[in-house]
Amino acid sequence: MEKPFACDFCSKVFSGHHQLSTHIRTHTKEKPYVCDICNKAFSLHHHVKRHLRTHTKEKPYACDICSKTFALSHDLKRHFNLHTKEKTFVCDFCSKVFFQAEHLKSHLRTHTKEKPYACDICSKAFSHKKSLNIHLQMHTKVKPYACEICSKAFIIKVNLKTHLRTHTKEKPYACDICSKAFSHKNSLKTHLLTHKNEKPYACDICSKAFFYKSSLNAHLQIHKMEKPYVCEFCNKTFSQRYFKTHLRTHTKEKPYACNICDKAFSENCGLKRHLRIHTKEKPYACNICNKTFSHQTSFKTHLRIHTKEKPYACDICSSTYSHQTSLKLHLYTHTDKAVI
Repeated sequence: MEKPFACDFCSKVFSGHHQLSTHIRTHTKEKPYVCDICNKAFSLHHHVKRHLRTHTKEKPYACDICSKTFALSHDLKRHFNLHTKEKTFVCDFCSKVFFQAEHLKSHLRTHTKEKPYACDICSKAFSHKKSLNIHLQMHTKVKPYACEICSKAFIIKVNLKTHLRTHTKEKPYACDICSKAFSHKNSLKTHLLTHKNEKPYACDICSKAFFYKSSLNAHLQIHKMEKPYVCEFCNKTFSQRYFKTHLRTHTKEKPYACNICDKAFSENCGLKRHLRIHTKEKPYACNICNKTFSHQTSFKTHLRIHTKEKPYACDICSSTYSHQTSLKLHLYTHTDKAVI
């Protein structure tokens, strides 16, 4: 068959003009078909039709054997294999079943730890080609996915999607038991353990169990009281958790930089607090008067207006104050120093 239509980008030839036009979009990244509901764009018309089913919940493909329905034809084909047992690929390690040989091959690397895709720049190796491609962008410093609200940019599209929830406050992952909702899937998984009362990380010494491995590691320090890391500058000793942070008080190293104003911080928590200046985010809300705050310390101080708590006491006359600065000013009345 004659193929008179050639692609100007890669010289691939096609029999029809329509096929060529469709192919060219793989080079131009043009996406002319837009979803009316969420504005997501697609390069092919049938892709937007297929996507619409995620909104309409339409499932036009039904299994002839068990009547289960599916939104996509390939999902039905995959399901049908469960009945026919046709062309299934089984993992020898864990017995997981796959319907494509390539998927099994990729899965096997989780057991064999094989990493055939290596970075030409730093030699770091990966199990999957997609992971290598993402890693390569770390070297090029290219972050093609930028937030339209605060301009923060990301290497991976899914990270941008997750970040946007800090602005929209969207929490798409809801607990089936108590309806509590979460921004991240992992947060929901961890939360579900509280219902099951599963604490998979147990201390070998006292049997106390924890939801997180990091919590167990922190707890172990109580038993060990180990501080094997000695500061070469001041000879102070630390556990691994605090050693690196302490060193920065001497080296003045500030590895956490703001990508908006280039201000740098020695600790990640300092950067997170600072970013709220740019994003105007105020995550701490008073449940009495609804006033919001960027920082937890400001929030705690504010609460004392309502609780009338005065934790700062004068050692001389026992007068109490809500704020430390108020106590300092009061102390001048005892020392006869003029308050400026």
